[in-house]
Amino acid sequence: MATLTTSVMLMRWPLFSAVLMFMASTLNIRFRRNERYALAFVSTSCGLAASCWFATTLLGLSLVDLSIFWAHFKDVMVDIMSHTPPEWPVMVS
Repeated sequence: MATLTTSVMLMRWPLFSAVLMFMASTLNIRFRRNERYALAFVSTSCGLAASCWFATTLLGLSLVDLSIFWAHFKDVMVDIMSHTPPEWPVMVS
């Protein structure tokens, strides 16, 4: 019984996000049939957010990990941009 309770407790957020993805998909289909494109866009956005949440929880990533990844990405991009030749244009006008 304790194993079942523990598994339900550990899987509640991925299951909840999977239900959110299903609901967003269903609502998107219904809104597009009724030509309510703004609401279809909102439901699609909710579905994308739920799928990203689902993927990050399955990978075991938290917001702290994402901020570390972003900081590393920023450092790498600054390093790459420091090695570009000075005659390269920064903006195309």
